Amino acid sequence: MNADLSPDRSATFSATFSANVSADLERRFGGLRRLYGESAYRRLRAARVAVVGVGGVGSWTAEALARSGVALLVLIDLDQVAESNIQRQVQALGATVGMAKVQALQQRIADIHPGCEVIGVEEFVGADNWPALLPCTVDVLVDACDQVRAKLVLAQWAAATGTPLVCVGAAGGRREPARVEVGDIRDVTHDPLLASLRQRLRQAARGGSGVLPGLRCVFSREPVVRPVMASVNESVSESVSESMGESVNESMGGSEIERTSESVVDPAGDAAPVDGSLNCAGYGSSVTVTATFGMVAAAEAVALLLHPARAGASPRH
Repeated sequence: MNADLSPDRSATFSATFSANVSADLERRFGGLRRLYGESAYRRLRAARVAVVGVGGVGSWTAEALARSGVALLVLIDLDQVAESNIQRQVQALGATVGMAKVQALQQRIADIHPGCEVIGVEEFVGADNWPALLPCTVDVLVDACDQVRAKLVLAQWAAATGTPLVCVGAAGGRREPARVEVGDIRDVTHDPLLASLRQRLRQAARGGSGVLPGLRCVFSREPVVRPVMASVNESVSESVSESMGESVNESMGGSEIERTSESVVDPAGDAAPVDGSLNCAGYGSSVTVTATFGMVAAAEAVALLLHPARAGASPRH
């Protein structure tokens, strides 16, 4: 139909369409303006955020940011939706099983926030591909992955570039969402994943005690609940070698190990043998906890967008 329009009528049609879309988005996200004020609202609506890992935690973070009206999301994850993900991941539905997680989220976000540009990157982060995986500059990075090597790469890059970073700890093996909190990495306890990251950062700094002051972490001090025997064959064995515990066992020492062993409990007395892995597949998980981790991470990302000094980050140029 548009091919029959004259140039003037086509321009008028485009302008009207754009105005209608803009008005619709204002109706969708106007509550944010009333909450934050005009200046902060405009910063939020122009924000560009990357989320690494869009599983049980990161998928909720991505959706919350889309519902917060951000302009652009970069979603990075190589996994596909599996039936076991339906229990805890927002994009995991019967209709999306087998689909790339980032693609399923792209489709979902398009219906929530049509004005948000979503770039899906089907890769896992590593030292050999970061920051090349990042297709554009971002205002905030959310690390919701469960591999300590990737977390180290992201933390060091964020520190070197002054990019505000929200680093998410282990949500697996937790039952109490009210105990999720945000704190400096130096103050984190009960989280072997973040403890391993902290030790590697110290090693990289040649033993310096000031490890990325201001690195904001989402974590829980709830003691980790071991998986029961009934679930060991279907979950723990498949995740041992690629889990968080892989790096914990390699690099943790001294006080970090003490902190970890004290934080794992066996409430039923029939716990399965585990290797320290705290990913959701290995330890078991509840959506009430993983979604809370994701929402808290999104809230912290919004706070960093509106107040960059909160992370001790330099203004981006």
